[in-house]
Amino acid sequence: MAERYNRQIMIPEIGEDGQQKIRKAKVLLIGVGGLGSPIATYLTGAGIGKLGFVDDDVGDITNLHRQVLYSEEQTGQKKAECAKQRLQKLNGEVEIEAYPFRLTAENAEKMIQGYDIVVDGMDNFATRYIVSDVCERQNKPYVYGAIRAMEGQVAVLCKGERTYRSIFPDEQEMQQMPHPGKAVLGTTPAIVGSVQACQVLMLAAEFGSPLIDKLWTINLSTMDSMVIDL
Repeated sequence: MAERYNRQIMIPEIGEDGQQKIRKAKVLLIGVGGLGSPIATYLTGAGIGKLGFVDDDVGDITNLHRQVLYSEEQTGQKKAECAKQRLQKLNGEVEIEAYPFRLTAENAEKMIQGYDIVVDGMDNFATRYIVSDVCERQNKPYVYGAIRAMEGQVAVLCKGERTYRSIFPDEQEMQQMPHPGKAVLGTTPAIVGSVQACQVLMLAAEFGSPLIDKLWTINLSTMDSMVIDL
């Protein structure tokens, strides 16, 4: 293990003890698309002990400019299964489970129960409320992330005092909002998803100052970035 991960073990804040903690961590990633591609890739490379991929969608040619985990030949195939196949080749030491179906209010409790940290690769409000509520009940950190065009944001919820409902308290109003559209620069989820992966590693290895009850935002068209207290 020391040889494979020696570059991150060399970081004083991580070291061998931190790498052992990363190796023991179990992370559930909900959505393996634009955000999920960098999250899944970097957590696999870092040596997370177990990764679960939840996604009922299939690959599409319009996804490939940002969902770089997949190939042209995999269009029409289940993303969760394709992601497992690809990333198992990157790091055979990581246990990967593919769940090629949608997370719902009926199955969320049981699925999240088996993991330590939940990461948001989602693209809809309804599932985020479900995940946040379950994480709050189970006292599991929820690494929230969202993107639009050239903007993104990340927060660590359900670890301190804030939940998804703390940011967006009116679920009915959120559900009635018009769809923000599908326009997105390919590098937007790459950057935001990488920040989410970093938050997971910080939580797992217990180093640094994770975005607990804080919201990080970035606008890639201006490179303006800030962190605000929730």
